[in-house]
Amino acid sequence: MSETDPKPLRRGWTTGACATAAAKAACTALLAGRFPDPVTIVLPKGEEPAFALSREEVGEDERGTFALAGIVKDAGDDPDVTHGALVISTVRKGEPGSGIAYRAGEGVGTVTRAGLPIDPGEPAINPVPRSMIAQVLAEVAAMAGVPADFEVEVSIPGGEEIAKRTMNPRLGIVGGLSVLGTTGIVRPFSCAAWIASIHRGVDVARAAGLEHVIGATGSTSEAAARARHPDLPEMACLDMGDFAGGLLKYLRAHPVPRLTMAGGFAKFVKLAQGAMDLHSARSQVDFDALAGLMHEAGAPPLLVEEARQANTAKEVLDRAAGEGIDVAALVARAARGRILEILRGAPVRVEVLLVDRKGQLVAELPFEGDGAAP
Repeated sequence: MSETDPKPLRRGWTTGACATAAAKAACTALLAGRFPDPVTIVLPKGEEPAFALSREEVGEDERGTFALAGIVKDAGDDPDVTHGALVISTVRKGEPGSGIAYRAGEGVGTVTRAGLPIDPGEPAINPVPRSMIAQVLAEVAAMAGVPADFEVEVSIPGGEEIAKRTMNPRLGIVGGLSVLGTTGIVRPFSCAAWIASIHRGVDVARAAGLEHVIGATGSTSEAAARARHPDLPEMACLDMGDFAGGLLKYLRAHPVPRLTMAGGFAKFVKLAQGAMDLHSARSQVDFDALAGLMHEAGAPPLLVEEARQANTAKEVLDRAAGEGIDVAALVARAARGRILEILRGAPVRVEVLLVDRKGQLVAELPFEGDGAAP
């Protein structure tokens, strides 16, 4: 690697992969009297990572004999809130013929609303991690010559506090984190977990019978949208962030009758120009196009040229406002046109709210659509 080349980002492992490896180690200790360390598992796509154990224990309590193993989650270079968390799996023998039963331990949430891939009342351990855990326990049981009847409790100490920084409370997952992962691998800055949370938010809203949801780029725009619609429950607010495309493409296939899209002026300029990921590192404002909107709004040639040479979209908005030119309304209309294009005729009526950095509305377009162009 040369000095001028960036260092490649290091990938990591999901909570589901860590829980699976810990369960395999604990089950092995329960049946064979030893902890494999490191412990190797096979991920859904065939990779075989090894995990070092940070905790090992075999003991007795009021529920009988148990073995537990803990693994510190390494999310690689991804800004994952669970990086460094201790993931513990405790395994006990179950009743004959009971199969694999799952329990939520400390820091792992419980599902309370319909619409998620796990039924209400169940531990928030997603289907793929459940399948991975069941597979490794079946393998260990087969080697020991016993049936795969076990109870598995997954714990993440401190997980309830960490979960406050996730979408779990809005999704109706109470008491802690979800045990997630479809591949077992965390890919740095893949944003897949965030987009998956948006999709689950839509699922929960639909299952609850909501007919109106909010997709906001951040807390300021969300607050403006909630002030506009104070009767909407918290579950109607989808933390869209920069992933407008992730929300809109999912709504195309899983429609909700009314959608309020709320965001800052600069981000919606990019949306109007066709960007679906609104992050500053992945899309930029086209100032030539923005200057064209200034011209359309009736700005004099000098102001149009200033827009073309501007450093930020806010600079353009401020200059336009100072001259009484409503460029924000044109951006809002162009953004809604782009939104409806992405929805491709899905039965979703769209409202657009644009806010400044202080949270004040600078443009709003009422509901219009049902899939038709404005």
